[in-house]
Amino acid sequence: MRGARSLVALVSAAVLVLTWYGWQFVGDPNSGLATSEVFEDNQLHAVPLDGAVDILLVGMDSRTDEQGNPLPREVLDMLHAGDSNGEKQTDTMILVHIPQDGRRAVAISFPRDSWVELAGGYGKHKLNGAFVYAYNDRFHQLQQKGVDLKEAERQAKIAGRRNLVTTLENLMGKPGMIDRYAEVNLASFYEVTKALGGVDVCLNKPVHERNSGVDLPAGRQTVEGVQALAFVRQRYDLPNGDLDRIARQQAFLSGLARKVLSRDVLANPGKLSDVIAAVKKSVVLSDNWDLVQFAGQLRGLDSGRIEFHTVPTLGNAVIGGADVLRVDVQQVQGFVEGLTADPGATTSATPPPPTTTTSVSKPPSAKRSSAPSTSVSPSLPASTEAPITGGEVACVN
Repeated sequence: MRGARSLVALVSAAVLVLTWYGWQFVGDPNSGLATSEVFEDNQLHAVPLDGAVDILLVGMDSRTDEQGNPLPREVLDMLHAGDSNGEKQTDTMILVHIPQDGRRAVAISFPRDSWVELAGGYGKHKLNGAFVYAYNDRFHQLQQKGVDLKEAERQAKIAGRRNLVTTLENLMGKPGMIDRYAEVNLASFYEVTKALGGVDVCLNKPVHERNSGVDLPAGRQTVEGVQALAFVRQRYDLPNGDLDRIARQQAFLSGLARKVLSRDVLANPGKLSDVIAAVKKSVVLSDNWDLVQFAGQLRGLDSGRIEFHTVPTLGNAVIGGADVLRVDVQQVQGFVEGLTADPGATTSATPPPPTTTTSVSKPPSAKRSSAPSTSVSPSLPASTEAPITGGEVACVN
């Protein structure tokens, strides 16, 4: 359940496109945004219109907005109570690659249960442990030094973000590739979809699942608020588990892009103002990110030129008692290279399609593991389905 809560990194990708249009009506979107010192050099690694931009979108498990205010009661009720784990679970990780001309975008999802080598000397764990291990270490160090609790949390989050960025760059074989960071939580997801008036999605079959609270009919429909949250939260009772949940995320984001780039939104200053206000409540961006300048790069982008992929996996495994997804690092690196190479650049890498497999995940342990026992399930055949794009309403499980 915790993993499904934090889908909302998806929201920021399409909402950022709004800034180019919205600032003309509602003021500078840079004003009032929360920022973080994600990159140690505190500088942008690529200047818009002078090179490709690579954004890491991260969804966090949090029951408050960026100002610490609790989420609306109906959203909390959708979470089916239980104890909160704070803001340590990075359960959605998506790399968005935007070439220099800004006329297309590629979004690559990284399953949270991928069994990878974490940066920071933490060994092999699930990918979504990269943030929490570094966060916990830094927080405990600062507590022992008597640092104020609020400041200790701020610095610990920076350490977690940096470790996650480095882990993904190492996995992709591209040190220094990521030059923007956007982190959002449930508040953004809930409020942005409400402000937009819903997003069109499509289900292959009717779904009803108690853990997520989803109860939706088959076919095309519009979801918003808690309905949208239920659509993207479900992980259990899906044929391919967490990978089907990722497909839900991608289908939802494609619908979000279509809605954001529609005349109904772009020509409505009131709606633009509501959406930007919702984003500012819960989005954290890396320092020195000029949203107006960035959005200017995206003026030629339409929803049909946004494509969604998932890195290839090799099937399920049980390692140290945890259910994980096996990945081949070289395969992942070739896949990413094939999707992010600049137009005209030569590359011998041909991205393989993502596999279709089932995964049931557990939260990362606070302890570092060593030499765990391993049980591996056979790899499943690769999917031949075309990637989801922003120009269609894709039907998903």
